[in-house]
Amino acid sequence: MNASEPEDIDQRITAVVNELEPHLVTLRRDIHAHPELGFDTHRTAGVVIKELERLGYKPIRGIGKTGVMLDIKGEKAGPNLLLRADMDALPIEEKTGLPFASVWPGKMHACGHDLHTTTLLGVAAAVKALQPELKGSLRLIFQPAEETTESGAAAMIADGAAEGQELAITFHNRPELPAGNILLTRGASTASCDEFDVRVIGVSGHAARPHTTVDPIVATAWLITQLQTIISREMDPAHSAVLTVGHIEGGAIHNIIPDACLFRGTVRARSAASRDRIEASFRRICEGAAIAFNVQVEIDYQRGVPPLINDDRLVDRAIESLTRQFNKKPEVQQGSSFGAEDFSYFSELIPACQIHIGSAQPGRHDHLHNSDYQPDESCISLGTIALTRLALDILS
Repeated sequence: MNASEPEDIDQRITAVVNELEPHLVTLRRDIHAHPELGFDTHRTAGVVIKELERLGYKPIRGIGKTGVMLDIKGEKAGPNLLLRADMDALPIEEKTGLPFASVWPGKMHACGHDLHTTTLLGVAAAVKALQPELKGSLRLIFQPAEETTESGAAAMIADGAAEGQELAITFHNRPELPAGNILLTRGASTASCDEFDVRVIGVSGHAARPHTTVDPIVATAWLITQLQTIISREMDPAHSAVLTVGHIEGGAIHNIIPDACLFRGTVRARSAASRDRIEASFRRICEGAAIAFNVQVEIDYQRGVPPLINDDRLVDRAIESLTRQFNKKPEVQQGSSFGAEDFSYFSELIPACQIHIGSAQPGRHDHLHNSDYQPDESCISLGTIALTRLALDILS
């Protein structure tokens, strides 16, 4: 440590990140202007690679198709910690009017993954300046395809991204939370997300002679209503879940009973047990409807991401570490979100937690996945400081 550097680690981290902040904002605006979808994050990965190499690192490209991975070794033996940021954008036309708005029609960083990518690059730079403090190993992963059905997290895990790791942390910007605030969650940070397509097959005929048909519309209407009783009458209210039908189609004209109806939707739960119970009940009710209405019911029930379960001990460590860094205890809540997050595949394998970084601009009331989303860019430096401190505390 130079004589001019502050002696306390919290001051050292803050000083390093404050110096980095203008460069990080420039990086974020470049990534924001060039959003990429799913696994098509080639340019973004290139920006990440270039920045990490500029810092003197040797990142690995092509983990999970277009993901980037970097291992930073400490001076001594110790635990292995993984930090993850997602890189992909959304198929949304940007309407912010900002000078660095998306240059590509129909694509926008409306979920703030540009903030996440930049924040993790900030951690890489800050840790470089403080690397003698490290023991063990810090693995940084820059993940594609968080917003798609085909999971980038699963793809990176298949390519070995989780191997040898003992703890895993991710983070997300939170526009409902003022910039400068940090939120941690106990229990499930996000829910599982499963999808279903159900086809109800009857026998078509004239609307004036329903007795000669088998009406799939009546069966479908009853079935959709009955499926809601899974949540209202079979689930413990303390372990709530959500079942939503988002699409229905059947028939083409006023006076014909159709051959079939189709409906689609999602099921979200915050525990593996609730998830299993809902699927079993869903199938039972569909099978019962087939008998009761003399129809055929074809079920395509697709399991998606599991719930992201925060490890209590890691949450406690984060509370302790962030309180020391900011001289302010972060807000802590019990799980309440039914959104989905594919970092949950890591949380199934490794003790993990998700940190929420406040990103609200004063006077604005933004929400994620909105075409006019304008986060406060100060959340980049806040996230960088928080993650750097947590990494140093775990690996020192």
